Formats: sequence, structure tokens, C-alpha cells
Amino acid sequence: MSNVFIAFQKNEESRGIVDAIIADNPQAIVNEQPAMVKVDVPGRMIIRRATVEETIGRPFDLQELHVNLITLSGHIDETDDEFTLSWKH
Repeated sequence: MSNVFIAFQKNEESRGIVDAIIADNPQAIVNEQPAMVKVDVPGRMIIRRATVEETIGRPFDLQELHVNLITLSGHIDETDDEFTLSWKH
């Protein structure tokens, strides 16, 4: 199974998003670099709005992901409540 991944600029804003990704994707592998943080997950990654809100302590629109986004890999399926990356077969 191939990994999907998402990478963000490494800053305070993205820290809560990464923590939420780890909470919702127990197989996540985090790779921190000096200026970015990359999260790999085998097969499928889900980013839930509710989990991000709980982690950062404020309302969150999933479109805010794009502010600090560097790159991603996988097919995107996006709703108001979930942002999913996967490899569809």
C-alpha cells in the first residue's frame, strides 16, 4: 500500500493541524524538518474539522489548511467536515 502525505510550513498555526492528523490517523509518520513538517499515512489520511477545532481550541474552516500547505500526494476528497487523501484503485 502506498503512502499519502501532506506537508506544511512548520509554525504555530500548522502544529495544531498536525496534532489533529496524528490523533485521527494512528499510523501517521511525522517527519519534521527545519522549515516544514511532513505527515505520511499508509493508504488513506483523514483530516477532520472537529478534531482540528478541538486541538486548536477555536472554530476552523478546512480551507485554512491551504494557508500553510506546501504539498500533498494522493487523491483529494473534500467536504466541509473532512479532508481526505487516498489512493483510489
